[in-house]
Amino acid sequence: MIAGMAALVAAVQANCDIADARHARDVSLCTYLLGMREFYRWEHQLPYGVSPPRDEVGRWIAEREARWEEIVDEDFLALPVAGRAFDPFAAGEINAALAGSGLVYGAGIGRFHKPHFFLGQLDREERRGDAQLLVCGCEYARDISAIPAASQGATLIVRREALRQWLWEKAEGWNVKQQDGSLKSALLAYGFDADPQAAIERMTNGEIETLVLHEEGEFAAGRLLGDDWSAKLDGFAGKRAELLARAVRDNLADCLVTLPGLLQRGAEDSLHFWFSTFDGLRRELFPQLVAAYSRVGAGDTAILEAAEAGRAHFTALGRRLLDMDESAIEALSHEAGTIAL
Repeated sequence: MIAGMAALVAAVQANCDIADARHARDVSLCTYLLGMREFYRWEHQLPYGVSPPRDEVGRWIAEREARWEEIVDEDFLALPVAGRAFDPFAAGEINAALAGSGLVYGAGIGRFHKPHFFLGQLDREERRGDAQLLVCGCEYARDISAIPAASQGATLIVRREALRQWLWEKAEGWNVKQQDGSLKSALLAYGFDADPQAAIERMTNGEIETLVLHEEGEFAAGRLLGDDWSAKLDGFAGKRAELLARAVRDNLADCLVTLPGLLQRGAEDSLHFWFSTFDGLRRELFPQLVAAYSRVGAGDTAILEAAEAGRAHFTALGRRLLDMDESAIEALSHEAGTIAL
């Protein structure tokens, strides 16, 4: 680790808290309470499978919300690394300064303009084509929204802890009703029925590659759509237009890299897992892919054929959105069936 690590962790966590103070409640009450429960679990290092004590969580939320009211208008802190003070959004410069320390830092603007920050242990680093991959293990500072993977320019970051949390939440939700479908197929393939905790550990390790493929696809989609795409996302004032634009880019990324990559590897379990995450506008925009999976199951050439068709379709649709103003994109989002493939 590095000298001054405690100060760095404190500064990153302070920025996470400020971001949460401004945006954590910008979701439904159910989503907010679930996120806070899992944030409590992370902060108190509770194992999965152990329900956090409801009364204590309630008091903790009240204290956290009171603290947010005190800091909501504060500026983000500069981060102290190697004797210098860095802008908290200068993730590339900060990771360069952290080289050799065993740490990895992430920062960016996520959905609906919410800033995200984290600091964790670097598990591994490798080149993936023109991109650099950083896989993060134990996390020392984070906000309520633990995003399992993200791209920072040509740097792809996967957060193992965040992925494990996300998988456990999905598995817990499935376990209530145990409905048939792609999630059941993926969970049972990893042995969730026999040993849930061991299965989630195996699934976390196994599905890191699926997340990496998607982030590689995001990188490739960004090249196709051009530099104006990020500016377009940053300029949206409302949620609906942004949701449509992100769904189009996600589908393009998966058609370019994720689905072909999983099919090439013969990763049937990972395909089931991927389809279990294929929902919302992404799914509504791509019924051809839904039909391919429902008709023939994972691994068939029909999925690859749908992905190949999706490359051209979502590239053209993304470029069309670039030429539209936000009100037109929002109106289009309410008629997603008219632009679906």
